[in-house]
Amino acid sequence: MFGLALSVLILVFGIFLKLTKNPGFASSKRFSWLFIILGIITLVGKIIILNQKGEL
Repeated sequence: MFGLALSVLILVFGIFLKLTKNPGFASSKRFSWLFIILGIITLVGKIIILNQKGEL
């Protein structure tokens, strides 16, 4: 379950970077798509693994 929470956190952080207007995050905005894609891939992968193990 920790993996699910971590992948959701990565996904939310990527969306936050994409939508924020804070100048402090301006240098990190180019990584927003990386975090969004990484969060989606890990979330889907973790759900598939838990479903195959019968723990979901």
